[in-house]
This record gives sequence, structure tokens and C-alpha cells, in this order.
Amino acid sequence: MKKKILFAAILLCLATVGLQAQTRFVDAAEFPLLGKATEQTLSRYERLPDSCQTVSLEKLWLLGRNSAGLAIRFRSNSTQIAARWETRNNFRMNHMTPTGICGLDLYCLDGDRWHFAGSGRPTGKLTTATIVRNMTPEMREYLLFLPLYDGPISLEIGVDTEALIEQPQVNLPRREKPILFYGTSIMQGACASRPGMAHTNILERRLQRECINLGFSGSAHLDMEMADLIASVDAALYILDFVPNATVEEMDERAVKFISKVRAAHPDAPILLVEDPHFTYIWLDQKMAEEVRSRNAKVREVYELLKKQGDRNLYFLTSERHIGTDDEACVDGIHFTDLGFMRYADVLQPIIELLVR
Repeated sequence: MKKKILFAAILLCLATVGLQAQTRFVDAAEFPLLGKATEQTLSRYERLPDSCQTVSLEKLWLLGRNSAGLAIRFRSNSTQIAARWETRNNFRMNHMTPTGICGLDLYCLDGDRWHFAGSGRPTGKLTTATIVRNMTPEMREYLLFLPLYDGPISLEIGVDTEALIEQPQVNLPRREKPILFYGTSIMQGACASRPGMAHTNILERRLQRECINLGFSGSAHLDMEMADLIASVDAALYILDFVPNATVEEMDERAVKFISKVRAAHPDAPILLVEDPHFTYIWLDQKMAEEVRSRNAKVREVYELLKKQGDRNLYFLTSERHIGTDDEACVDGIHFTDLGFMRYADVLQPIIELLVR
């Protein structure tokens, strides 16, 4: 048995050496990075400004170092696209795939549509992987989504040794006035099988507009530093989906102040408030069903109060049919499968298209 394991390890090493011998790796820092609310971060592939390190709760700060929603844009005529990346934590969870947590997802532009090209599946803290191979040597535009629940501390893109890899020439997704999302673990991407299946990334491809993902697992508690960050972004639409995390008491104390902070900075921008999803198990779990009802009643109360105060660009989305009615769209009764994310994107897309002109 030990000899077989040793032999397999040797084969893996040889395969990695062979890949690197045929591949030229280029630092991904040379190419545009989509999805950041601020450039004032400790390192490139993080989401929160460095100032939050001293004022935010530790959990929120650490989640801000995950790269959910970030994506690299480049073009190349290589017959293969590979990647070499090191993640900060090599994190794992028991209800989400390693590819979704700390892998990569590559899409290729065909006309005005992004096609899935392949995933970079992590093998450890440091991974070298070929994502797609055996292509014809023609110039193509690429979009590379980064991990949802971990973050790279280094990232390189691999191409044929003689191939070109350049700045994108097509302005897609459009970066002017992005759509900004603030929310919870579902917003961050739990539990998509791969990064491209988080609903913010699905919508970025469908709408051809940059999306900023400020989803923080278990940590969307309407902290005012998040309101400050959201207000600092000149977005076409602000989608505030905090209800699954924020308690009724937190909404009582903070919601009006939080939303008003964003509104003061962007008087005419549409802001969409979203109810707590009707999770698949609440037809049985009566305690959770009552919590969902209470939270949804509170966020509607906040919405109606602000509307009465004259906010004409505030909108409200009920969530009764967000993920269908067959109870098949969640991993654990709460967090979405790819099916759940697709259904949620289907609900949000026409609303965004109506509000963003």
C-alpha cells in the first residue's frame, strides 16, 4: 500500500512538473480586478478597507479577506489556461465543495455571452491546475472568478509559453456604476458548488455589469462601518439583503440609520430591501418560521417608515418564491444549492433590469 501511495505521489509530481514546463505563468495582478468596493485593502484580493481591521468585529474582518465576487479579466490566444494560486486559509466546510470555497471558475466570452470554460479545483493551500486545454490558438476574452470562502494571497495565470496574454479589449462586464449587494452567508456564496454559481456572479454575467459582493457569513448585522463603505461606492443599485442575520432588535436600532446613511450619499439611486427567504424547512420548524415572520415584518415596517418620510427610490422585494416551492433548492434547509442560486438570480434579474436604466 505504501508503495502505491508513493508511486501516485511521484506521478502527481511529474504531472505538475510537465505542466509547468509547458506553461508560462503571469501574475494576475497585471490584469483588471472586478468586484472591489475599495482599493484601500491590506492586499489585492480582499474586500474590506484596511481601516475596518480596528473597528469591525473580528469575524466580519476575517470574512472580508475572502474574495467572494472578485474576478480577473484578461485575454489570451493560448491553447490552455492554467492557474497557480495559494489561499490564505485552505478552508473547508462540511456542506460546501472545496471548489466553491477556495477554487477558481473560468468563463470565456462568445459574442455577448459568457460560457463556462472550467474550474480550478484546489488540491491544498498551494494549487497548480489546468482549467481548460486543447483549444485552437485564437484570441479570447476571459473572466476568472475567485474563491467564495477563502482568498488568494497569490494568483498566477498560466498560458502556453509562446502565447499572448493581454489586457481585455472588450468592456464587459461594464464597470461604470456597478450593482452593490450587502448581505449574509447566502450573499457570500454558501453553498455554491463553484464560484461562478453564486447569484451575484450569475447576475454579473447575465447583466454584463460589474457586481460588488459584500456578503459576510453570519455577519450582516447593519454595522455602520458597512454603511460607510456602501455609501462610498457610486453604484447603479444597492441591494440590501441583511434580514437573515439581523435580529428584530438590531433592525429596530440600526436599520433606518444604516439605510439613511446610504441614501444621504446617493439621493437618487434605487435601494432594494429584501425579505428573509422562506427557507425549505420552516414548514416544519415552527420556531424558525416565527423568526422569519418577525424579521420580515420588521424590515417591511422599516421600508414603510422610510417611504412615509419621502424616499421615492426605495423598493421592497418579498421572498416567498425566491427559490421555488418544491423545497429542493437548499443544502441544509438554509443555504442555497446551485439550483437555489439560479432561481434567486431569475427573480432578481428582471427587477434589476427595471431599476437600472
